Amino acid sequence: MTEHPTSQEGRPSGAASPPAPADPRGALLRTPKPPQQPRSPETGAGPLAGPGTGLPVQGRSGDPAHGATGACSGTGQGADTGTGPGTGPEHAQSSRAEPDPHRTRPVVPDPTPAPGEGPVAHTGTSTVAPLSAGAAAMRRDGDRLRFVGAATRRIARGMDLDEIVMGLCRATVPTFADAILVYLRDPLPVGDERPTGPVVLRLRRTDRIPEDRDTEGGPLPMPQMDPEVTGTTELCTVRPGGALAEVLRGVRPVFADAPTAHAALPELLGAFRTVPEGRRAILAPLRGRRRVIGAAIFLRRADRTAFEGDDLLVAAQLATHSALGIDKAVLYGREAYIADELQRTMLPETLPRPTGVRLASRYLPAAETARVGGDWYDAIPLPGSRVALVVGDVMGHSMTSAAIMGQLRTTAQTLAGLDLPPQEVLHHLDEQAQRLGTDRMATCLYAVYDPVSHRITIANAGHPPPVLLHLGGRAEVLRVPPGAPIGVGGVDFEAVELDAPAGATLLLYTDGLVESRLRDVWAGIEQLRERLAATARLTGADHPPPLEALCDDVLDMLGPGDRDDDIALLAARFDGIAPSDVAYWFLEPEDAAPGRARRLARSALARWDLEDLTDSVELLVSEVVTNAVRYASRPVTLRLLRTDVLRCEVGDDVPQLPRLRQARATDEGGRGLYLVNKLARRWGATRLSTGKVVWFELNRN
Repeated sequence: MTEHPTSQEGRPSGAASPPAPADPRGALLRTPKPPQQPRSPETGAGPLAGPGTGLPVQGRSGDPAHGATGACSGTGQGADTGTGPGTGPEHAQSSRAEPDPHRTRPVVPDPTPAPGEGPVAHTGTSTVAPLSAGAAAMRRDGDRLRFVGAATRRIARGMDLDEIVMGLCRATVPTFADAILVYLRDPLPVGDERPTGPVVLRLRRTDRIPEDRDTEGGPLPMPQMDPEVTGTTELCTVRPGGALAEVLRGVRPVFADAPTAHAALPELLGAFRTVPEGRRAILAPLRGRRRVIGAAIFLRRADRTAFEGDDLLVAAQLATHSALGIDKAVLYGREAYIADELQRTMLPETLPRPTGVRLASRYLPAAETARVGGDWYDAIPLPGSRVALVVGDVMGHSMTSAAIMGQLRTTAQTLAGLDLPPQEVLHHLDEQAQRLGTDRMATCLYAVYDPVSHRITIANAGHPPPVLLHLGGRAEVLRVPPGAPIGVGGVDFEAVELDAPAGATLLLYTDGLVESRLRDVWAGIEQLRERLAATARLTGADHPPPLEALCDDVLDMLGPGDRDDDIALLAARFDGIAPSDVAYWFLEPEDAAPGRARRLARSALARWDLEDLTDSVELLVSEVVTNAVRYASRPVTLRLLRTDVLRCEVGDDVPQLPRLRQARATDEGGRGLYLVNKLARRWGATRLSTGKVVWFELNRN
């Protein structure tokens, strides 16, 4: 039979003593307390502090011991702080036993009373004795390590600036301090930037124990300094050579009773703020990787144990981790800003409003952490009131993909300005992609809509086919030859011409809308077609759905697992131009052409009840036609379009574009375009594959 050593009361020494009651405020590093009993009459001391009083517990040696690590107010982080295991007496050990530095040491009772104390109190069959000074110190050190570990883990969870600062505040209040104030530089420097001007600190956030009642029903006293949250209006300019500048330059946390801190705190907090005296305040500079970016002030109430020397190390750890996290958050924010600006610059800021078509668009990044991608859309006005509709997708969704997308989009705009056929545009884009690199792959769909003929010409380079929603509600996937992606090289592209009836809606999109890990592209296209048809049925057969609402409804079909890629969406509602609003003539390049052009324009304006524009139109038509027939060798075209404005277009076979210039007093000509620029609402000239078109617009009164 094995005999176990027992304590004075005959109880096995491995039995655990009753656990220490938790302090509702979570006071830091509290040693286990014996039951609340009055001390021996010989000492004359009052009763020990009980749970919920908020007072520190005195150890056997008279040094104050902090409370066990507690949860932050309202944060549910008590599990993170890692309060030590049971505090009962441990089994008797031999002198050769080595303590394990990685685990919390159990409390070893000392049956010998300390000097000045009465005999050990006996309750029933158990004996409760205070910790020795060495054991209490080891317990405090272990609890400090656990608190720092839990606090730094909480700070590290933050991704942006506000989350990191909030993590610092919630991790320290009320466990380490009763109140905290966090000041950051305004503006915060980013990376290697060297700010100019004086250093300005702005109060970013404060946190404190709320004015509430503890578990005993008594009010919680407020700290001597009342850190009211003043938002972003409280600023402090750091005077060069001042006390605050000296503390920030020293980097290390200091107590409020230090000479430099005693002068620096009023400078930071303001002359009318009460500064806690003694060691109830710690001023900790926040230093990032290259410079000091702020400061944090930790405060404790008068009824709580003052900070100890080792608490400076805790404050230094909290300040270091917070500052490095803020530094990284600022860099991450700058990168996200650059990505957003790059994507916004690559995509059109606003869509044009060409005649006979209405446009709407959407762009969604692949994820919040990948704000850029290779998808793009564009709408480019063309001569003759036509419009080019473009949608493309560069492989990947990174900064490189966005840069390649920008180059291809610029190339497409330049080629569209040359009025090349859609298949020729794709051919030149393919050559450009090969010049950019061997692995620069992209898909693209290029379409040209003519509102006068109500026709659309489409060429495809490996892109998902467009969907046409008719006025009656029927959704049709257009049969367009798929072609090879841009960048493959050595391939031919084919264009098809299709009807584009008035009231129909053409939907161009990238594969991120219809393809994901949960479905293939053709299943997604069929789902998109059904979604468009269902939306059109809601508005009736005679009324197409609103364009903006249609785009939103299309994006709503995406499920939680359907966002694997970024999405570009371009919707075009075809209104067209009625034949009765178009007047078109051919003029021979002869001297009588300007006079005939004036007569034809006058008759068309009379038919449209626009006689008040006759004088202006005759003058401008005469000037433009005169310039055209002077150099043309083939018939000149004249077209008038009546929409919300009156548009006049004159085409010839000369590729040189006219330029506006100031004629000298002795020049006989050179004033035609000057008159057009003064009288017209807008005007321009566009080069065609067969020549050029000069156009101008006048407001309809």
